Amino acid sequence: MTIIDGDNLLWALRQTLEEREITTELELCRALSRYFALTGEPGQVIFDGAGPSDRSAFDQIADPEIIFAGFNRDADSVIEERLKVSTSPRRVTVVSSDRRLRKAAALRKAAAMKSEDFWEQVRRELKRGKPRKPEPQEKREGLSESETDKWLEAFGLDQ
Repeated sequence: MTIIDGDNLLWALRQTLEEREITTELELCRALSRYFALTGEPGQVIFDGAGPSDRSAFDQIADPEIIFAGFNRDADSVIEERLKVSTSPRRVTVVSSDRRLRKAAALRKAAAMKSEDFWEQVRRELKRGKPRKPEPQEKREGLSESETDKWLEAFGLDQ
């Protein structure tokens, strides 16, 4: 799972001359959607504020999940909260150049990546353009009962 500080990443993109075509939250989310489709990994982008009143364009984007922090919270607080409640923080990568978030990630043993470095990774992946093969479902589910019985029999361990 990759959790992205959306405003921090947008700010980093505005500092580079190459990325002038991505200037809005929606354009960023569309680019990230292409990236996550290629990598097959889940992601979340969290922005400060309440977001636009009409979010229908954002609703068209399935992955990453797009979250606006709301009026009384900032994205950093939402990201820290998600890190705290994560049952597997070592599988989380936090994308932000903000020291506060990078420290919070380190405390939970999550990975942290600066926004500029992450965007370079996104650019490379989008340039490559080939989707990665997803892991077979069997890898997560394990052997079926009949397959287990066959292996136990093959090794003389059947009871």
